[in-house]
Amino acid sequence: MKKLSYLSRSQLQTIHNLKSARNASKVLKEMEGYLNSFRDGGGENVYYLNKEGRERVGSTKVLKKTSTARHYIMRNSVYIAFGCPTTWKNEMKLEVTGKVKVIADALFKRDKRLHIVEVDHTQKMTKNRSKVQRYKKLIELGVFEKQPQFIWITTTEYRRKHLLAMCEGMDVKVFTAKDFI
Repeated sequence: MKKLSYLSRSQLQTIHNLKSARNASKVLKEMEGYLNSFRDGGGENVYYLNKEGRERVGSTKVLKKTSTARHYIMRNSVYIAFGCPTTWKNEMKLEVTGKVKVIADALFKRDKRLHIVEVDHTQKMTKNRSKVQRYKKLIELGVFEKQPQFIWITTTEYRRKHLLAMCEGMDVKVFTAKDFI
């Protein structure tokens, strides 16, 4: 939780191989002194560290119940789908000083290749387009040793189609949140 911020019950169940939903709920109940939770729009509880939990694991990031938790849940779905990479880092800045700056939602390395994760939850398409253009500029400037793979997660087929069109010429995979249910 320190690494991923907000996690749904099913995500915790998968990451920690807790078998059944009932067993996962039991384990989470035993940890309630360290966790806060709220009901997500998707019908599942979402968990995050409370003050005692942060102290226990040495985290300084204070989290609250928020409507942006779905963004984290979607990002965590990619983390799980790609095998919980040990090199995973959230909110990473990529830049060429004075020229281009992009903050990736997450990135990880696999087989000496950078994978850049972007979450399109409630983002306006103009913001996504701007981000894609900045990534293309970083590629053009030779920032990456090897062409990175871009992994997007979005909410609808319509948005997937637009993201694929925007990323033409890039190595990209675009998923919808439903792909990981």
